[in-house]
Amino acid sequence: MPNKSTPLVIGVAGGSGSGKTTVADIVLERVGRQRIAYLPHDAYYRELTGLPPAQRTQVNFDHPDSLESEMLRDHILQLKEWKPVELPVYDFTTHSRTKETIHVEPKRVILVEGILIYADPQLRKLFDVKIFVDTDSDIRFIRRLNRDITERGRTTEMVVKQYLSTVRPMHLEFVEPSKRYADVIIPEGGLNVVAMDMVIARIESLLKEEHKDA
Repeated sequence: MPNKSTPLVIGVAGGSGSGKTTVADIVLERVGRQRIAYLPHDAYYRELTGLPPAQRTQVNFDHPDSLESEMLRDHILQLKEWKPVELPVYDFTTHSRTKETIHVEPKRVILVEGILIYADPQLRKLFDVKIFVDTDSDIRFIRRLNRDITERGRTTEMVVKQYLSTVRPMHLEFVEPSKRYADVIIPEGGLNVVAMDMVIARIESLLKEEHKDA
């Protein structure tokens, strides 16, 4: 579209249960949802309907290959060109992508949230601001346990087994090393009021600079 500045792309990463979604929600509320196109990496898990249900549960969902990051990259690039995208909708109870999509209009800010968004070099270079939410592993596990039981229909045994077999090893191999690419590291996520104030102020400053240059 003519006379439009290039949208600002912000990434929010961190381990499972670190508080990424809380940080993303704070950014959405304080910067303004009407100014933000929100893309959660979790929506881009690969389509597994061709696999029997028993085999779907054996997939390592914490490895970068389980996510269709190339589609996420394409969607970010389309939004940067002020073109709308259709966000996939993933059903975590059946480990499959639904037929529904969510229409996302281009906005001044593109907010991308996910565990592995900095582990992909091609995806990583698209971010103007890279935030990493750093939370102790025991807190992250407790949060994941509560979420998976209440929201995703898992049992305690299933959550513990997945955590030990894939979540923890993949965190150590991919997520933790990706922290070094972050521009800002926020201990305790959205609970860190001072850090969040600084992040919001920086985003607003960048938006004002872009508006002047447009």
